[in-house]
Amino acid sequence: MIDGHIHLENGPLTIEYLEKFIDVAIKKDIKCIQILDHTHRFIEFRPIYENVKNAAKVQEEWFLKKSKDSIEDYLKLIKLAREKEYPIEVKFGLEVCYTSQKDEETRNILNNYKDKFDFIVGAVHSVYGLLYDMEKFSRELLWNVYDTDDIYKEYYNQIIKLMESDMFTQVAHPDTIKLFNIYPTYDLTKTYNKIADLALEKDLYLENNFGCYYRYNHKDPGLSKELKELLLNKGVKIMLASDAHIPEHVGQCFELWTN
Repeated sequence: MIDGHIHLENGPLTIEYLEKFIDVAIKKDIKCIQILDHTHRFIEFRPIYENVKNAAKVQEEWFLKKSKDSIEDYLKLIKLAREKEYPIEVKFGLEVCYTSQKDEETRNILNNYKDKFDFIVGAVHSVYGLLYDMEKFSRELLWNVYDTDDIYKEYYNQIIKLMESDMFTQVAHPDTIKLFNIYPTYDLTKTYNKIADLALEKDLYLENNFGCYYRYNHKDPGLSKELKELLLNKGVKIMLASDAHIPEHVGQCFELWTN
């Protein structure tokens, strides 16, 4: 079993901290873990967040607190880890915050590092430059201002462009726009089919990410029932992902999938 989405975000970029995640994975009989961090952690990726920073002061403050390390420190950790032997497979990658407006900048920065990683995850975290999943301010900035149907259409438009970009091996939490239990008035089946077909065409993994379930208390343990069934019926590759931000959450809720 693989846990395809584990963050070091809440701790230092050290072997000691990494091995806390490895220890939990071993105890839970997980054979492979994919370690990553958001690109907003790394100062080298600051140019791709200009739209988010400029959209609202509160987002700029949020971003500047997150953007604190050099990716070179992460690469040093990866080198050290690859020199060691662990009883499970440990892969390393990035979770890239994708927007089509910053496609070229993202591509140029990634080209400097992509051969250093085992995988690259693409994620959409903003719509119109506004973060959609922040409990403290997303409702005020986005959900209470824009039409819900328009938010969903733009979110999935960005997901599709992400998938078409050929920069990524995996798509993070593809339907997590639902996390506040706010839904569009239109049927998403056509959109889901487009995503499934693109995943097959581009040979991409789509995540069943449990973070929305146990961190935001959403009813779906990952993908919605409709999207999950459609992906499975079409033979799309699905990656189980705890979205762990602390060691104890490695493999979180995986039993809900196997059950």
